Amino acid sequence: MQQFERGLDAPICLTWELTYACNLACVHCLSSSGKRDPRELTTRQCMDIIDELERMQVFYVNIGGGEPTVRPDFWELVDYATEHHVGVKFSTNGVRITRDVAARLAASDYVDVQISLDGATAEINDAVRGAGSFAMAIRALENLAEAGFSDAKISVVVTRHNVDQLDDFAALADRYGATLRITRLRPSGRGADVWDDLHPTAEQQRRLYNWLVAKGERVLTGDSFFHLSGLGEPGALAGLNMCGAGRVVCLIDPVGDVYACPFAIHEKFLAGNILSDGGFANIWQNSTLFRRLREPQSAGACASCGHYDSCRGGCMAAKFFTGLPLDGPDPECVEGYGESALAADRVKPKPSVDHSRSRPVMLKLLTKPPARLCNESPV
Repeated sequence: MQQFERGLDAPICLTWELTYACNLACVHCLSSSGKRDPRELTTRQCMDIIDELERMQVFYVNIGGGEPTVRPDFWELVDYATEHHVGVKFSTNGVRITRDVAARLAASDYVDVQISLDGATAEINDAVRGAGSFAMAIRALENLAEAGFSDAKISVVVTRHNVDQLDDFAALADRYGATLRITRLRPSGRGADVWDDLHPTAEQQRRLYNWLVAKGERVLTGDSFFHLSGLGEPGALAGLNMCGAGRVVCLIDPVGDVYACPFAIHEKFLAGNILSDGGFANIWQNSTLFRRLREPQSAGACASCGHYDSCRGGCMAAKFFTGLPLDGPDPECVEGYGESALAADRVKPKPSVDHSRSRPVMLKLLTKPPARLCNESPV
Protein backbone atom coordinates (compact mmCIF):
# COMPACT_ATOMS: atom_id res chain seq x y z
CA MET A 1 0.00 0.00 0.00
CA GLN A 2 2.79 2.44 0.88
CA GLN A 3 4.43 1.78 -2.49
CA PHE A 4 1.18 2.63 -4.27
CA GLU A 5 0.81 5.82 -2.24
CA ARG A 6 4.29 7.00 -3.23
CA GLY A 7 3.55 6.30 -6.90
CA LEU A 8 5.04 3.79 -9.32
CA ASP A 9 7.58 4.21 -12.12
CA ALA A 10 4.73 3.78 -14.61
CA PRO A 11 0.96 3.69 -14.22
CA ILE A 12 -0.67 0.28 -13.85
CA CYS A 13 -3.94 1.64 -15.20
CA LEU A 14 -3.50 4.16 -18.00
CA THR A 15 -6.65 5.41 -19.72
CA TRP A 16 -6.21 6.98 -23.14
CA GLU A 17 -9.13 8.75 -24.77
CA LEU A 18 -8.28 8.83 -28.45
CA THR A 19 -11.12 11.08 -29.55
CA TYR A 20 -14.05 13.11 -28.25
CA ALA A 21 -16.05 12.14 -31.34
CA CYS A 22 -19.00 9.87 -30.59
CA ASN A 23 -22.11 8.63 -32.35
CA LEU A 24 -24.01 8.65 -29.03
CA ALA A 25 -24.66 11.34 -26.45
CA CYS A 26 -24.91 9.42 -23.17
CA VAL A 27 -26.36 11.58 -20.41
CA HIS A 28 -23.63 10.57 -17.94
CA CYS A 29 -20.62 10.85 -20.29
CA LEU A 30 -17.63 11.71 -18.10
CA SER A 31 -15.80 13.48 -20.95
CA SER A 32 -18.83 15.32 -22.40
CA SER A 33 -18.05 13.74 -25.74
CA GLY A 34 -19.82 14.32 -29.04
CA LYS A 35 -17.72 16.33 -31.47
CA ARG A 36 -14.14 15.71 -32.49
CA ASP A 37 -11.59 18.24 -31.21
CA PRO A 38 -9.69 19.78 -34.13
CA ARG A 39 -6.47 19.61 -32.08
CA GLU A 40 -6.71 15.82 -31.81
CA LEU A 41 -3.35 14.04 -31.81
CA THR A 42 -2.19 12.81 -35.20
CA THR A 43 -1.45 9.18 -36.01
CA ARG A 44 2.30 9.85 -35.77
CA GLN A 45 1.95 11.61 -32.42
CA CYS A 46 -0.07 8.69 -31.07
CA MET A 47 2.59 6.25 -32.27
CA ASP A 48 5.25 8.33 -30.52
CA ILE A 49 3.28 7.98 -27.28
CA ILE A 50 3.05 4.21 -27.78
CA ASP A 51 6.84 4.09 -28.27
CA GLU A 52 7.27 5.92 -24.99
CA LEU A 53 4.86 3.58 -23.19
CA GLU A 54 6.85 0.63 -24.51
CA ARG A 55 10.07 2.13 -23.10
CA MET A 56 8.32 2.65 -19.74
CA GLN A 57 7.15 -0.98 -19.85
CA VAL A 58 3.48 -0.04 -19.56
CA PHE A 59 1.77 -3.41 -19.95
CA TYR A 60 -1.51 -2.18 -21.42
CA VAL A 61 -3.68 0.87 -22.00
CA ASN A 62 -7.42 1.32 -21.58
CA ILE A 63 -8.54 3.09 -24.76
CA GLY A 64 -11.79 5.01 -24.75
CA GLY A 65 -13.35 8.25 -25.88
CA GLY A 66 -15.74 9.35 -27.18
CA GLU A 67 -16.14 6.31 -29.39
CA PRO A 68 -12.55 5.32 -30.26
CA THR A 69 -13.47 3.15 -33.24
CA VAL A 70 -14.68 6.15 -35.25
CA ARG A 71 -11.09 7.36 -35.59
CA PRO A 72 -10.01 6.35 -39.12
CA ASP A 73 -6.64 5.18 -37.80
CA PHE A 74 -8.02 3.28 -34.79
CA TRP A 75 -7.14 -0.23 -35.99
CA GLU A 76 -3.75 0.97 -37.21
CA LEU A 77 -3.01 2.29 -33.71
CA VAL A 78 -4.23 -0.92 -32.07
CA ASP A 79 -1.95 -2.98 -34.29
CA TYR A 80 0.97 -0.63 -33.65
CA ALA A 81 0.48 -0.87 -29.88
CA THR A 82 0.33 -4.67 -29.78
CA GLU A 83 3.34 -4.93 -32.11
CA HIS A 84 5.22 -2.79 -29.59
CA HIS A 85 4.26 -4.92 -26.59
CA VAL A 86 1.56 -2.59 -25.27
CA GLY A 87 -1.70 -4.47 -24.84
CA VAL A 88 -4.98 -2.74 -25.62
CA LYS A 89 -8.26 -2.80 -23.76
CA PHE A 90 -10.78 -0.64 -25.56
CA SER A 91 -14.27 0.43 -24.62
CA THR A 92 -16.88 0.79 -27.34
CA ASN A 93 -20.62 1.18 -27.71
CA GLY A 94 -20.42 -1.48 -30.42
CA VAL A 95 -21.12 0.70 -33.43
CA ARG A 96 -18.19 -0.66 -35.48
CA ILE A 97 -18.09 -4.25 -34.15
CA THR A 98 -19.28 -5.93 -37.33
CA ARG A 99 -18.85 -9.63 -38.04
CA ASP A 100 -15.66 -8.93 -39.97
CA VAL A 101 -14.24 -6.78 -37.18
CA ALA A 102 -15.20 -9.40 -34.59
CA ALA A 103 -13.36 -12.05 -36.59
CA ARG A 104 -10.31 -9.82 -36.76
CA LEU A 105 -10.41 -9.24 -33.01
CA ALA A 106 -10.78 -12.95 -32.33
CA ALA A 107 -7.52 -13.52 -34.22
CA SER A 108 -5.64 -10.79 -32.34
CA ASP A 109 -3.38 -11.15 -29.35
CA TYR A 110 -3.25 -8.65 -26.49
CA VAL A 111 -6.57 -6.99 -27.37
CA ASP A 112 -9.53 -6.92 -24.99
CA VAL A 113 -12.96 -5.46 -25.80
CA GLN A 114 -15.44 -3.83 -23.43
CA ILE A 115 -18.99 -3.26 -24.65
CA SER A 116 -20.75 -0.48 -22.74
CA LEU A 117 -24.26 -1.32 -21.58
CA ASP A 118 -26.16 0.58 -18.87
CA GLY A 119 -29.33 -1.44 -18.75
CA ALA A 120 -30.13 -5.14 -19.04
CA THR A 121 -33.17 -4.08 -21.06
CA ALA A 122 -33.56 -1.56 -23.86
CA GLU A 123 -35.92 0.53 -21.73
CA ILE A 124 -33.35 1.13 -18.99
CA ASN A 125 -30.27 1.32 -21.22
CA ASP A 126 -31.63 3.56 -23.94
CA ALA A 127 -32.91 6.14 -21.45
CA VAL A 128 -29.25 6.82 -20.63
CA ARG A 129 -27.38 5.94 -23.81
CA GLY A 130 -29.91 6.80 -26.54
CA ALA A 131 -32.50 5.04 -28.66
CA GLY A 132 -31.19 1.92 -30.38
CA SER A 133 -28.01 1.71 -28.32
CA PHE A 134 -29.09 -1.49 -26.52
CA ALA A 135 -29.69 -3.32 -29.78
CA MET A 136 -26.36 -2.06 -31.13
CA ALA A 137 -24.45 -3.32 -28.06
CA ILE A 138 -26.19 -6.72 -28.13
CA ARG A 139 -25.41 -7.10 -31.83
CA ALA A 140 -21.73 -6.43 -31.06
CA LEU A 141 -21.76 -9.06 -28.31
CA GLU A 142 -23.41 -11.55 -30.66
CA ASN A 143 -20.81 -10.88 -33.36
CA LEU A 144 -17.94 -11.34 -30.90
CA ALA A 145 -19.40 -14.57 -29.53
CA GLU A 146 -20.02 -16.00 -33.02
CA ALA A 147 -16.46 -15.14 -34.03
CA GLY A 148 -15.09 -17.00 -31.01
CA PHE A 149 -13.68 -13.93 -29.29
CA SER A 150 -12.60 -15.05 -25.84
CA ASP A 151 -13.93 -13.23 -22.78
CA ALA A 152 -15.37 -9.92 -23.94
CA LYS A 153 -16.39 -7.56 -21.15
CA ILE A 154 -19.82 -6.06 -20.53
CA SER A 155 -19.13 -2.71 -18.89
CA VAL A 156 -21.92 -1.27 -16.73
CA VAL A 157 -22.11 2.06 -14.90
CA VAL A 158 -24.32 1.38 -11.88
CA THR A 159 -27.29 3.74 -11.51
CA ARG A 160 -30.39 3.71 -9.35
CA HIS A 161 -32.34 2.41 -12.36
CA ASN A 162 -30.14 -0.59 -13.17
CA VAL A 163 -28.78 -1.58 -9.75
CA ASP A 164 -31.57 -4.15 -9.41
CA GLN A 165 -30.58 -5.69 -12.75
CA LEU A 166 -27.20 -7.00 -11.60
CA ASP A 167 -28.32 -10.63 -11.84
CA ASP A 168 -29.66 -9.91 -15.32
CA PHE A 169 -26.34 -8.37 -16.37
CA ALA A 170 -24.52 -11.44 -15.04
CA ALA A 171 -26.88 -13.64 -17.06
CA LEU A 172 -26.16 -11.60 -20.20
CA ALA A 173 -22.45 -12.05 -19.62
CA ASP A 174 -22.90 -15.82 -19.28
CA ARG A 175 -25.00 -15.92 -22.46
CA TYR A 176 -22.25 -14.35 -24.55
CA GLY A 177 -19.28 -15.94 -22.81
CA ALA A 178 -18.32 -12.53 -21.42
CA THR A 179 -17.23 -11.13 -18.07
CA LEU A 180 -19.27 -8.52 -16.21
CA ARG A 181 -17.51 -5.29 -15.27
CA ILE A 182 -19.34 -2.74 -13.14
CA THR A 183 -18.19 0.77 -12.28
CA ARG A 184 -19.35 3.65 -10.17
CA LEU A 185 -21.32 6.58 -11.55
CA ARG A 186 -19.17 9.68 -11.13
CA PRO A 187 -20.49 13.26 -11.32
CA SER A 188 -17.97 14.12 -14.05
CA GLY A 189 -18.61 15.72 -17.44
CA ARG A 190 -22.28 15.48 -18.35
CA GLY A 191 -22.60 13.12 -15.39
CA ALA A 192 -22.52 16.16 -13.11
CA ASP A 193 -25.88 17.25 -14.49
CA VAL A 194 -27.63 13.93 -13.85
CA TRP A 195 -25.79 12.56 -10.81
CA ASP A 196 -28.42 13.71 -8.32
CA ASP A 197 -31.09 11.77 -10.24
CA LEU A 198 -29.05 8.72 -11.26
CA HIS A 199 -26.69 7.79 -8.44
CA PRO A 200 -27.88 4.85 -6.30
CA THR A 201 -29.66 5.64 -3.05
CA ALA A 202 -28.08 4.74 0.28
CA GLU A 203 -30.25 1.62 0.50
CA GLN A 204 -29.30 0.63 -3.04
CA GLN A 205 -25.62 1.13 -2.18
CA ARG A 206 -26.00 -1.37 0.65
CA ARG A 207 -27.71 -3.85 -1.67
CA LEU A 208 -24.93 -3.34 -4.19
CA TYR A 209 -22.30 -4.04 -1.54
CA ASN A 210 -24.09 -7.20 -0.39
CA TRP A 211 -24.42 -8.39 -4.01
CA LEU A 212 -20.71 -7.85 -4.64
CA VAL A 213 -19.78 -9.78 -1.49
CA ALA A 214 -22.15 -12.64 -2.29
CA LYS A 215 -21.84 -12.88 -6.08
CA GLY A 216 -18.99 -10.64 -7.19
CA GLU A 217 -16.12 -13.12 -7.22
CA ARG A 218 -15.97 -13.14 -11.04
CA VAL A 219 -17.13 -9.53 -11.46
CA LEU A 220 -14.55 -6.86 -12.31
CA THR A 221 -14.79 -3.61 -10.35
CA GLY A 222 -11.27 -2.15 -10.24
CA ASP A 223 -11.29 0.40 -7.44
CA SER A 224 -14.78 1.71 -8.21
CA PHE A 225 -16.47 0.87 -4.93
CA PHE A 226 -13.87 1.33 -2.22
CA HIS A 227 -16.13 4.02 -0.75
CA LEU A 228 -18.42 1.14 0.30
CA SER A 229 -15.70 -0.74 2.17
CA GLY A 230 -16.89 0.59 5.53
CA LEU A 231 -20.02 -1.56 5.24
CA GLY A 232 -18.11 -4.75 6.03
CA GLU A 233 -14.85 -6.34 7.01
CA PRO A 234 -11.64 -4.80 5.61
CA GLY A 235 -10.69 -6.48 2.36
CA ALA A 236 -14.18 -7.85 1.70
CA LEU A 237 -14.28 -6.04 -1.65
CA ALA A 238 -11.65 -6.75 -4.28
CA GLY A 239 -9.53 -3.92 -5.62
CA LEU A 240 -7.49 -1.01 -4.34
CA ASN A 241 -9.08 0.72 -1.34
CA MET A 242 -7.60 4.14 -2.01
CA CYS A 243 -7.59 6.87 -4.61
CA GLY A 244 -4.93 5.98 -7.16
CA ALA A 245 -5.00 9.34 -8.98
CA GLY A 246 -1.50 10.31 -10.06
CA ARG A 247 -0.09 7.36 -8.12
CA VAL A 248 -1.07 4.32 -10.18
CA VAL A 249 -3.64 5.73 -12.62
CA CYS A 250 -3.98 8.70 -14.95
CA LEU A 251 -5.59 9.79 -18.22
CA ILE A 252 -4.28 10.98 -21.58
CA ASP A 253 -6.94 12.92 -23.46
CA PRO A 254 -7.33 13.34 -27.26
CA VAL A 255 -5.15 16.47 -27.44
CA GLY A 256 -2.35 15.07 -25.25
CA ASP A 257 -3.36 16.61 -21.94
CA VAL A 258 -2.56 14.35 -18.97
CA TYR A 259 -4.96 14.31 -16.03
CA ALA A 260 -4.52 12.65 -12.66
CA CYS A 261 -7.68 10.59 -12.99
CA PRO A 262 -10.00 9.44 -15.82
CA PHE A 263 -12.90 10.85 -13.82
CA ALA A 264 -11.30 14.23 -13.12
CA ILE A 265 -11.08 15.98 -16.47
CA HIS A 266 -10.69 19.48 -15.11
CA GLU A 267 -7.90 22.05 -15.13
CA LYS A 268 -7.39 21.51 -11.38
CA PHE A 269 -6.17 17.97 -12.12
CA LEU A 270 -4.22 18.74 -15.30
CA ALA A 271 -0.61 17.60 -14.92
CA GLY A 272 0.70 18.74 -18.30
CA ASN A 273 0.57 18.19 -22.04
CA ILE A 274 2.61 15.51 -23.78
CA LEU A 275 3.48 17.73 -26.72
CA SER A 276 4.61 20.77 -24.76
CA ASP A 277 5.91 19.29 -21.50
CA GLY A 278 8.56 16.80 -22.55
CA GLY A 279 6.48 13.68 -23.14
CA PHE A 280 4.43 11.36 -20.98
CA ALA A 281 7.27 9.90 -18.92
CA ASN A 282 8.44 13.36 -17.86
CA ILE A 283 4.92 14.33 -16.79
CA TRP A 284 4.35 11.07 -14.91
CA GLN A 285 7.63 11.28 -13.07
CA ASN A 286 8.07 15.01 -12.52
CA SER A 287 4.80 16.96 -12.69
CA THR A 288 4.13 19.16 -9.69
CA LEU A 289 0.58 17.83 -9.40
CA PHE A 290 1.59 14.16 -9.36
CA ARG A 291 4.35 14.81 -6.86
CA ARG A 292 1.83 16.51 -4.57
CA LEU A 293 -0.67 13.66 -4.89
CA ARG A 294 2.04 11.17 -3.93
CA GLU A 295 2.77 12.95 -0.66
CA PRO A 296 1.11 11.66 2.53
CA GLN A 297 -2.51 12.80 2.51
CA SER A 298 -4.34 14.12 5.56
CA ALA A 299 -7.49 12.30 6.67
CA GLY A 300 -9.06 15.71 7.20
CA ALA A 301 -12.66 15.62 8.40
CA CYS A 302 -12.64 11.79 8.23
CA ALA A 303 -9.78 11.37 10.73
CA SER A 304 -12.06 10.38 13.61
CA CYS A 305 -14.07 7.86 11.59
CA GLY A 306 -13.42 4.21 12.35
CA HIS A 307 -13.86 3.31 8.68
CA TYR A 308 -11.17 5.62 7.34
CA ASP A 309 -8.59 2.87 6.90
CA SER A 310 -11.11 0.98 4.78
CA CYS A 311 -12.36 3.72 2.46
CA ARG A 312 -9.60 6.36 2.78
CA GLY A 313 -12.18 9.12 2.45
CA GLY A 314 -13.59 7.94 -0.88
CA CYS A 315 -13.31 9.27 -4.41
CA MET A 316 -11.49 12.53 -5.13
CA ALA A 317 -13.44 13.17 -8.35
CA ALA A 318 -16.81 12.47 -6.74
CA LYS A 319 -16.06 14.99 -4.01
CA PHE A 320 -14.68 17.65 -6.32
CA PHE A 321 -17.50 17.63 -8.86
CA THR A 322 -20.20 17.70 -6.19
CA GLY A 323 -18.57 20.75 -4.64
CA LEU A 324 -17.33 18.98 -1.50
CA PRO A 325 -13.87 19.51 0.07
CA LEU A 326 -11.25 16.99 -1.01
CA ASP A 327 -10.34 16.27 2.62
CA GLY A 328 -13.97 15.62 3.55
CA PRO A 329 -16.28 12.60 3.22
CA ASP A 330 -17.31 11.00 -0.04
CA PRO A 331 -20.77 12.19 -1.21
CA GLU A 332 -21.91 8.55 -0.93
CA CYS A 333 -20.25 7.94 2.44
CA VAL A 334 -21.77 4.83 4.05
CA GLU A 335 -21.99 6.61 7.40
CA GLY A 336 -24.23 9.26 5.84
CA TYR A 337 -21.77 12.11 6.31
CA GLY A 338 -21.88 12.84 2.60
CA GLU A 339 -25.63 13.50 2.74
CA SER A 340 -25.25 16.26 5.29
CA ALA A 341 -22.34 17.73 3.32
CA LEU A 342 -24.45 17.75 0.15
CA ALA A 343 -27.25 19.51 2.01
CA ALA A 344 -24.96 22.43 2.88
CA ASP A 345 -24.20 25.38 0.60
CA ARG A 346 -21.63 24.41 -2.04
CA VAL A 347 -20.44 25.46 -5.46
CA LYS A 348 -20.11 22.74 -8.09
CA PRO A 349 -17.18 23.32 -10.49
CA LYS A 350 -18.02 23.71 -14.15
CA PRO A 351 -16.38 21.27 -16.61
CA SER A 352 -13.24 22.59 -18.28
CA VAL A 353 -14.24 21.12 -21.65
CA ASP A 354 -17.53 20.22 -23.31
CA HIS A 355 -17.68 18.49 -26.66
CA SER A 356 -21.41 17.80 -26.56
CA ARG A 357 -23.27 18.16 -29.82
CA SER A 358 -25.17 21.12 -28.45
CA ARG A 359 -21.87 23.02 -28.08
CA PRO A 360 -19.64 21.86 -30.96
CA VAL A 361 -16.05 22.90 -31.44
CA MET A 362 -16.13 25.14 -34.49
CA LEU A 363 -13.51 24.65 -37.19
CA LYS A 364 -12.38 27.94 -38.71
CA LEU A 365 -10.18 26.53 -41.42
CA LEU A 366 -12.10 27.30 -44.62
CA THR A 367 -11.86 30.66 -46.38
CA LYS A 368 -14.60 29.73 -48.87
CA PRO A 369 -17.54 27.30 -48.85
CA PRO A 370 -16.71 23.67 -49.67
CA ALA A 371 -17.23 22.54 -53.25
CA ARG A 372 -19.64 19.84 -52.10
CA LEU A 373 -21.33 18.79 -48.91
CA CYS A 374 -19.85 16.11 -46.70
CA ASN A 375 -21.09 12.67 -47.58
CA GLU A 376 -20.34 11.08 -44.23
CA SER A 377 -20.69 11.79 -40.54
CA PRO A 378 -18.46 14.65 -39.32
CA VAL A 379 -17.34 12.56 -36.37
